[in-house]
Amino acid sequence: MALVTALRRLAHVRLREYTLKTAAVTSSAWLTGHRSFTTGTQSLRSDNKVMIHFINRDGEKITAKGSPGDSLLDVVINEDLDFDGFGACEGTLACSTCHLIFDEDVYKKLGPVTDEEMDMLDLAYGLTDTSRLGCQICLTKSLEGVVARVPESVADIRQSQDGSS
Repeated sequence: MALVTALRRLAHVRLREYTLKTAAVTSSAWLTGHRSFTTGTQSLRSDNKVMIHFINRDGEKITAKGSPGDSLLDVVINEDLDFDGFGACEGTLACSTCHLIFDEDVYKKLGPVTDEEMDMLDLAYGLTDTSRLGCQICLTKSLEGVVARVPESVADIRQSQDGSS
């Protein structure tokens, strides 16, 4: 029992020393305003962005940027684009509210459509041969400058029968 008590005291003292050292380092970094681990990374991130053009339901062209690996749904959410009902399931492939329509040449660049995505697209309003779900399309540099059209309406179960939310 004495050994256990001694180990606990030692651990407590070491933890206190660590906490004081961490607090001192954090305080000095806060006072000087320097955080060396983030210096200069912001410019690299912005250079690595992919530009996407969305045509909203009113025909207005909206340009947004996203990071490679982000889905088009992520771009809409991160850029706070106001597309009514867009992304109701938050990218879980359980609805078709992030339905987008592409030009034929862009559609061919997007990669294969999974069976699960096809099942959800079957529920989409205004389905075309070049329709895809935004949550299933990940940005790559090859998609720089593509245009995605938001359909005129959305099949959103959250809306009541009379069309109001």
